[in-house]
Amino acid sequence: MAETDERLELFSTPRDWLRYAIGRFRTAGLAFGHGTTTALDEAAYIILEGLGLPIDTLDPFLDAKLLRRERERLDALIEARVTTRKPAAYLLNRAYIQGVPFYVDERVIVPRSFIGELLMTTFAESNGLTDDPAAVSRVLDLCAGGGSLAILAARAFPNATIDAADLSADALAVARRNVDDHGLSDRIKLKQGDLFAPLKGERYDLILTNPPYVDAEAIAAFPPEYAAEPRLAHAGGTDGLDIVRRILGEAPDHLTPEGRLVCEIGRGQDRLVRDYPDLPFVWLDTEESAGEVFLLRASDFAPSKRRPRRKP
Repeated sequence: MAETDERLELFSTPRDWLRYAIGRFRTAGLAFGHGTTTALDEAAYIILEGLGLPIDTLDPFLDAKLLRRERERLDALIEARVTTRKPAAYLLNRAYIQGVPFYVDERVIVPRSFIGELLMTTFAESNGLTDDPAAVSRVLDLCAGGGSLAILAARAFPNATIDAADLSADALAVARRNVDDHGLSDRIKLKQGDLFAPLKGERYDLILTNPPYVDAEAIAAFPPEYAAEPRLAHAGGTDGLDIVRRILGEAPDHLTPEGRLVCEIGRGQDRLVRDYPDLPFVWLDTEESAGEVFLLRASDFAPSKRRPRRKP
């Protein structure tokens, strides 16, 4: 208690708390990757979001004098990050993709899909699919989690209606909150079920999916931050591609003739290409990833191409 009181007296500015947080995080050996990649970025995010400040830069606020209750707030957040090892997004109930905010809690994986960047950059500029984004009328966010990709798709494709499907009722409850917060309940419909099961007869111009794709060995070695997320959102089977294979087998039945499938698979590119040598995967790189997201057109599929040539 005395040590806490001393901190609250001595650390009067965000600069003081930034320095303190970085030291604590490094000493504790925290793992990052839920929106930030370094102790500095994590500390800055916790300070800005914890104080309700814009998250794009800390510089204008570094030497501002903080109220006692603001110092107590930062102290509690930093201590919780170290002692619980929960991702900061869970402590703050907030995550961002390309600056767009989403509510998040332990019922969903922290949103960080590379597809989100594509929707806000590549697809926004050239659409990656058609010369006319307004022509995209039906979009599916498969394995939707908290609904972030569905919401970003609504921005990228202004005339599209969107289905967001997930197996988890808890995840869809979070998605409902995000859809309502963004004022998109008239355009985004939530569907609960196992992959395409709740979507019988539906076809889409675009299917976006960030399915569970972590292999069993990697899950067993998760640091506490990743283990805090729902296992269902990570577990992709022994080699990580069980659900991806199911999607490749079923997605063609839900694409329009000119439709596209965009799927994130993590680091399974080599295995997938070996398993499906006849599928002409187009790999969509982002600023932070290469070979982790593929695109296929409806015309790329034939019945024989839906099944892996090499047995997993």
